[in-house]
Amino acid sequence: MPDLPLLLAFSALGIGAGFLAGLLGIGGGMVMVPFLTAIMATQGIDANLAIKMAIATSMATIVFTSLSSVRAHHGRGAVRWDLVRSLAPGIVLGSLVASAGVFALLKGRPLAIVFGLFVAYSATRMLTSSSTAAAEPMPGRAGQWAAGGAIGFCSGLVGAGGGFISVPFMTRRGVPIHAAVGTSAALGFPIALANVAGYVVSGMRVEGLPPASIGYVWLPALVTIALLSVLMAPLGARAAHRLPVQKLKRVFAGLLYALAAYMLWKGFLAPA
Repeated sequence: MPDLPLLLAFSALGIGAGFLAGLLGIGGGMVMVPFLTAIMATQGIDANLAIKMAIATSMATIVFTSLSSVRAHHGRGAVRWDLVRSLAPGIVLGSLVASAGVFALLKGRPLAIVFGLFVAYSATRMLTSSSTAAAEPMPGRAGQWAAGGAIGFCSGLVGAGGGFISVPFMTRRGVPIHAAVGTSAALGFPIALANVAGYVVSGMRVEGLPPASIGYVWLPALVTIALLSVLMAPLGARAAHRLPVQKLKRVFAGLLYALAAYMLWKGFLAPA
């Protein structure tokens, strides 16, 4: 049973991540991974293992937060279910390749660097994309499967719900930002489910895992964060429909830059 300070840290993270999951459609993973990495370091968990467990545990919470968030977005008519159906097959395949294959082979520090670079890139794209630019056409079925595969694969490496790729992907193809956020929230469920299955399988024989772990997933963090995230995600979703497009983009990008800097520091400079 975790001690009180640890439970309070998980609780605060769950509240913040759940709200952002609903607000930005990012599943909360971009927030959870850096903070969980820091929390695990205070528990004496090896740095490389802490990063991998943070990614896996973050993804596991998205199984629950995505359901809560998408319910709120669906109630506002902001989910493009046609896009969910066409992207999901590729998402599942890409997720399994990442979580059960590549993730198991990489050490934690390279994963931290990958996380930081992807987050910084997505923040830059969010800030520099023009809302007045002509929308690109949505690709056909094969192209959407390929896009889903890329979303699932990248999400599996960084423990996020895919919004950092899927939201810009959809907005560049003429999907309004609020619909892109809602659809991204719906895509978070197949992303999370497939990746968690891979993390559990690939981590079953890893040594040095803390008690109450299933593969790379740390259950005390999962239960506490998921419970509070589910409660907070609808509040974030409601806030998303009251904020202007450009403000959403600035909030998203500013948050991602800060978290990218932290994870790049962990990957390149932090002591082992």
